[in-house]
Amino acid sequence: MRTKSGFPELPPDKLRWTCCPEDIPVDSSAEARACLEIIGQARALRAIQTGLDIKSLGYNIFITGMVGTGRTTTIKQLLDQLEKADKTPDDILYVNNFKYPDEPVLIMVPAGRGKQFGESMTKLLDMLRTNIPQLLKSPYYSEKRDGIVEVQQKKQRDHLQAFEEEVAAQGFSVIQVQMGLFSRPDLIPVLEGQPIPFAKIEGLVKEKKIPKETLEGLRAKYEELTAKLETVFERLKEIDEETRTLLRAWDEESITPVIKGAINDVRSRFDYPKIGAYLDEVEKALIKGLELFKSQKKDEKEPVEDFLEYRVNLLVDNSDQRGAPVVMETNPNYVNLFGSIESTITRVGLSQTDFTMIKAGSFLKANGGYLVVNALDALVEPGVWATLKRTLRNQIFEIQNYLQMYLFTSARLKPEPIKADVKVVMIGDAAIYNLLYFMDEDFKKIFKIKAEFDAEMEKDGKSFAEYVRFIKKICDEDDLMPLDRDGIAALIEYSTRIAGRQRKLSTRFHIIADVVRESSYWARRGKKTAVGREDVERAITERFERVSLIEDKIQEMIEEGTILIDTEGAVVGQVNGLSVYDMGQFMFGKPARITARTAMGRAGVINVEREADLSGPTHNKGVLILSGYLRGKYATKRPMSLTASLAFEQSYGGVDGDSASSTEVYAILSSLSGLPLRQDLAVTGSLNQKGEIQPIGGVNEKIEGFFDVCRAKGLTGTQGVLIPHQNVQNLMLRAEVVDAVKAGKFHVYTVRGIDEGIEILTGVEAGTADANAEYPDGTVHGLVDRELQRLAKGLKAFAGPADRGEGPDGSK
Repeated sequence: MRTKSGFPELPPDKLRWTCCPEDIPVDSSAEARACLEIIGQARALRAIQTGLDIKSLGYNIFITGMVGTGRTTTIKQLLDQLEKADKTPDDILYVNNFKYPDEPVLIMVPAGRGKQFGESMTKLLDMLRTNIPQLLKSPYYSEKRDGIVEVQQKKQRDHLQAFEEEVAAQGFSVIQVQMGLFSRPDLIPVLEGQPIPFAKIEGLVKEKKIPKETLEGLRAKYEELTAKLETVFERLKEIDEETRTLLRAWDEESITPVIKGAINDVRSRFDYPKIGAYLDEVEKALIKGLELFKSQKKDEKEPVEDFLEYRVNLLVDNSDQRGAPVVMETNPNYVNLFGSIESTITRVGLSQTDFTMIKAGSFLKANGGYLVVNALDALVEPGVWATLKRTLRNQIFEIQNYLQMYLFTSARLKPEPIKADVKVVMIGDAAIYNLLYFMDEDFKKIFKIKAEFDAEMEKDGKSFAEYVRFIKKICDEDDLMPLDRDGIAALIEYSTRIAGRQRKLSTRFHIIADVVRESSYWARRGKKTAVGREDVERAITERFERVSLIEDKIQEMIEEGTILIDTEGAVVGQVNGLSVYDMGQFMFGKPARITARTAMGRAGVINVEREADLSGPTHNKGVLILSGYLRGKYATKRPMSLTASLAFEQSYGGVDGDSASSTEVYAILSSLSGLPLRQDLAVTGSLNQKGEIQPIGGVNEKIEGFFDVCRAKGLTGTQGVLIPHQNVQNLMLRAEVVDAVKAGKFHVYTVRGIDEGIEILTGVEAGTADANAEYPDGTVHGLVDRELQRLAKGLKAFAGPADRGEGPDGSK
């Protein structure tokens, strides 16, 4: 057996980057100037600035990045700067359309003028409601009106008197006949000075008191006079209509100067074409609507509902706005974003609406400026995404009744469309952006600028100074205690841990800000004057303690022996892998037992997790890659006949990722060679088909997870982990792990390939193939190759003639 020992391991100074307090530019964060600019996002800032500067169609902005990288803060800060520099947009009003009431008229006027116009119209109506009723009660108006009535009434009397005289000459009289609630004029014969109905005359004829010819003559005259009666009363009706026309003309003649004067006063102060056209219609309607003023009660102080059509609906008031509006819509449902047309229900249950019930949403309030919305919120709200796309694509905004989208019956208005001039900024993650980009053809046309926020930044003297200024800003905003040099250094080290690389700092500032707040809390509890390293470390520890219950439970099961993990000895076909559990708020690592069993057969490598539907796609890929590695290593001269099963023992929730592919190879090589693997070591690393070890994620959590298990069971001085050499740059281990390495109680080995790893795990030389693809005896690969040959011969011995490639008679 060719043994090997003395494997190189990582020194303690490679396991964790430590921030030197002397590198901090101040003694305390209180000495620094608060940070006002955006930190570590130069690329994103350039993209956003480009999108803001280009005013062409479609140059809206979609910001991606991890939560807490400052996306919302950045865009708000940039837009606040532009807000004051850009032109203040116009006010937006809707007024009544007197010709087509269902199509309200849009009016746009310079900022502040809309409010003034609305106030002027209110004052105009108040003035007319006071002055016109007074005019209608004036002697001048009453005398002229009474004169018109008197003349017309005389005409009626003259016509009626002339007819009555004609009727009397013919022996008749005009009477009123009551018919229910109404009466009608009729004629009745007059005999000897007395009106006598035809029925009574007929009786006199029967009694021979009046000749029959008299009755017949009276009937003939009655028919003739009745026809004239209809003509006379038609003329009387014509005179009534003439009277009303004359009175209406007089009314209009009387009030027109008052109305014209009031409206011309408004017109002179609002010299805008659409207001001028609207005032023309208002003038006509007011002159024709005199009855509105006549119907008022004396004690009315507010405009009655009848004057609703003359109101001004000021939809967007920019009178207090200075520059372009910036609207941050935190709840972008349809109504909040696009407004609505409200309605009321009448007593009979019908829906009723009018132009005064049109309400603006955030989109219209942002017209001429900028609208910021969360992408996910906008996508999940019914109707929002489709309406937003249509509006941005067509640059036309139409307010619709929200209920119409769902085919509810409601009163409908079709307000005049508005030209949309809004720069939309959506904030979301990369997954949402990619989904929209590839699945929605319109998306790439209306969101042409993508700004990607990085989760990390370069670590240098400049970034240290920026971090200090950021700390100062948080302390000032939340009235927190300042951090001293050691406290700032500890916070920067934690930022490096979050970033995942020793030469980077995290830009997830919401996490950093929370640690600053909680560190200040612990410092205050300790009655300190400044936040030090121990306070920062206490805050970090407490943050994980609050959410690490599951980690503690798994650790307990390992310590109790419920989950089987060995940290001493050596076992054939068994190795400690390293898994990471992502709980959202935090990640932690724990070892997992991986076993391999090999036997005769042609099934190849069986992934037990896959067979049980517990394996994810990347884990399946890893198993296929290790199969390729085995074929390339041992099947270049002869076919490889093997059945091997791989399993994550006591895994019931699914396995994914390829970081255990190298670990699984070690287990198979151990099973084939018969060489036991060290159980005091844990292994992680992705594998390629050439046998090279590739970097993995979660390296700190994995190492710490195995360290915690070893410490609980007792550190022996031989325990440690094997990691890919590329992951050294990612190491930011806890202080107790580094201390254990310094004391020689724990070890971290880096490997570049399978050969290095198998030698550490077995203590046996891996072996290199000669020109004939044969491995030296006593090496790992030599033992594996011999075993594969034995399995192949055994399989051939047990196989039938057909399997051996022979005919029925044994001939080849």
